[in-house]
Amino acid sequence: MGRKSRRVKPKNARMPFVARTFEGLPHEGDWIALREFVPAAHAVVTLRDSDRQVRICSLLPGAGAGLVREDGEILVGLQVQHNYGDISRDIAHVIELALEAEPGRPIAMTDPGVGPRLQDLLAPDTSFDVTVEDSFFYWIDSDDTSDLSEPDTWETSADPATLAALEAANQNIAPTTKLENVESAYVTQMGERTYLRWILPHDESALLTALARLHVAGTDTIGDETKLIGMFRAHGLLVPVWELQGVKAAALDALMPGFVERLDEALADDSDLTAAIRSARQGLSTRQLTIR
Repeated sequence: MGRKSRRVKPKNARMPFVARTFEGLPHEGDWIALREFVPAAHAVVTLRDSDRQVRICSLLPGAGAGLVREDGEILVGLQVQHNYGDISRDIAHVIELALEAEPGRPIAMTDPGVGPRLQDLLAPDTSFDVTVEDSFFYWIDSDDTSDLSEPDTWETSADPATLAALEAANQNIAPTTKLENVESAYVTQMGERTYLRWILPHDESALLTALARLHVAGTDTIGDETKLIGMFRAHGLLVPVWELQGVKAAALDALMPGFVERLDEALADDSDLTAAIRSARQGLSTRQLTIR
């Protein structure tokens, strides 16, 4: 007897991997920050073909992909477990599912397959103005969130499961401040240490060389109480990291324009690299951690 034929289920076509998945979106660095670094933050975006309000969040309960509030507002989480290759397509698919979902329901992520990306769904003039929170109270569906810091308010505004997740998440949140004088720069306190993580839009090779020039010149610090300790490579962009010793976010923010001037000068410098600069550049390269 011949073997029974086995039907092979066709696999969904996949979007190709995209290294710089948020390229072309407003404030690309802030998308990366909410995806990888900022514990609690959100920003509202406008869709191209719908008047539904969509709020992009760093994290949702249970690291969920998304949910639809009773009032129809769509919440989309960036810090999730799934990754189908093109994160922009993944997030767009969550929005597609949410547009068809009933209010009050979480979004169950499915394989997005090939389809529109965020760059296709969002309106060309959409904003992405990030609000950083010191808690996850924004999870709660409330018409007025101004007093959600009061337990009597939010304890009656959410179901027990959400409250339990909220309380657990708030206990582990790392206080974070977004700087105002430059884009996509965030100061985060992690235990007894504080770090500045700054997502920069420049070409990776050019930025490495510029930072190496500043290091050799002794000007890679942002004030006397900072030290460049390494960097991340996240979604196609470099994220230098400075450790801060005693300096507050407001004081650091005031120093940022001066550093930007030095960095711009270093980026524009096309003189030959000295042995010291080459060595510094190599040192920076070895202190990189790639995030996908």
